[in-house]
Amino acid sequence: MADNAFADTAPVSSTEPYRHPKTVFAHLFFKTAAVLFYLFGAYFTTSFVVIFVMVTTLLSLDFWTVKNVTGRLLVGLRWWNKVAEDGSTEWVFESKKGKEPHLMESRIFWWSMYGFTAIWGLFFLTTLVGLKFGYTLLVVVALTLHTSNVVGYMKCDTNAKAKLSTAAADIAGTYGPSMLSSAASYLTKSSSSAGDTAGTTASGP
Repeated sequence: MADNAFADTAPVSSTEPYRHPKTVFAHLFFKTAAVLFYLFGAYFTTSFVVIFVMVTTLLSLDFWTVKNVTGRLLVGLRWWNKVAEDGSTEWVFESKKGKEPHLMESRIFWWSMYGFTAIWGLFFLTTLVGLKFGYTLLVVVALTLHTSNVVGYMKCDTNAKAKLSTAAADIAGTYGPSMLSSAASYLTKSSSSAGDTAGTTASGP
């Protein structure tokens, strides 16, 4: 499992206006458009093929946008997987170091991914109950794409937190003993100085 780091960017306070409003719009636009066309496409065309192609296209655009653009800008994460030389699949994670993401941008990113995945899960149940198997196939495509991004970013987020914990442990292991030693030496010297002062005072005239 490989990981990299993005170049640092300027800090963003959660109380400031959105830093990436266009990115937030793009993150929500394709998700929303796919759901709306799935629900109301039949009012514009009677062809299921047209609905299938349009919704699949919107879902594919959303998958690519979230995987390659909005995740990197809104939460400082990016993931992909590649085939290793031995034929196994290797997950690759990237995380931006240094600055925390904008609070609301981060919330929109995560909540929308979970929320729209749940919506498509509900659609899956309704198509099964209604015996609309053509639409079931379309919903399965949607769930596959959404779930792939959810799982990928959850793994990436876990990996980033693990790297942060490891870095903190390394710093503590490197500088902790020397800091404790310096503190102990300072306390020893302070105690010795206090003892000498007390002795001098006691032996005075």
